Amino acid sequence: MKNCKSNEHLLERTLASTQVFRGAFLNVVRDTVELPNGNKTTREYFRHPGAVVIIPLLPSGKMLFERQYRHPLGRVFIELPAGKIDPGEGIELTAQRELREETGYAAGVLTHLGVMHPCIGYSDERIEIFRAEQLVKAGGQTLDHNEFIELIELTPEEAKQAVFSGSITDAKTIAALFWLEKETQ
Repeated sequence: MKNCKSNEHLLERTLASTQVFRGAFLNVVRDTVELPNGNKTTREYFRHPGAVVIIPLLPSGKMLFERQYRHPLGRVFIELPAGKIDPGEGIELTAQRELREETGYAAGVLTHLGVMHPCIGYSDERIEIFRAEQLVKAGGQTLDHNEFIELIELTPEEAKQAVFSGSITDAKTIAALFWLEKETQ
């Protein structure tokens, strides 16, 4: 990999920006940019508020996953608990809130592992990755009115095999498992 001290020669300069669509969750933007060679082009992308993904580690050594239907692909996915960052909310608060709402657990210890950008070609979304330990029951799930989530437990090895077999294909879950493996080596 080429080691450059500067990225200046790769940067694009935004000349104009237009909001194409404003939704309840996502916004679509179209920018006119000047390329490094001086030519102009357009870039269309989603603006996203950001999100968190949590790796809940149960006292048994298993991890808590969710089974949830995802409409854009029309099927049920296995994924780690996650959710969007509310305006003005810190990422740790988001992680604790989403963990409690979706699983009914609270974390005694919450560790930030890193960040991922799942769709760099068409979205500015970032997902902050957390490990949740010393879990305690904090009541039952308090799902949003439009959420239907089934909880399942998997060992780290079962989760890894689910990725390799194609049972887990969710990018944020795969990235989070990679970070967890890095942290436990």
